[in-house]
Amino acid sequence: MYYKFSGFTQRLTGAVSSSAYNPQGLRPHIPSESPNVIFATPTKLASESNAVVEYMGANKVPDLQRIFQASDEIPVHLKRGVPDRLLYRTTMALTVGGALYCLVALYIAAQPKNK
Repeated sequence: MYYKFSGFTQRLTGAVSSSAYNPQGLRPHIPSESPNVIFATPTKLASESNAVVEYMGANKVPDLQRIFQASDEIPVHLKRGVPDRLLYRTTMALTVGGALYCLVALYIAAQPKNK
């Protein structure tokens, strides 16, 4: 006997083999054509141009590799300059402030109520 999950009763119920293998009426669907590639889609079709395919943006990877692989004793999370420092310091300030707020809240909660 085959079983399937009933969405109405929220329990397993008896079922025929076709509905047990295809739950909730889903049927296997094979698309007739393959989907388009999402990432690195060229701006022109390869058949339209004989030259090298141009992509939507410039390749920034070599520049970023040069920045992050430089051995200049700067931590990797601060390598890109002022925006990284600002983000790091803001995160640290919020973390320390949140920890202090928790300690103060625990101290206040630990004090007995005055009558």
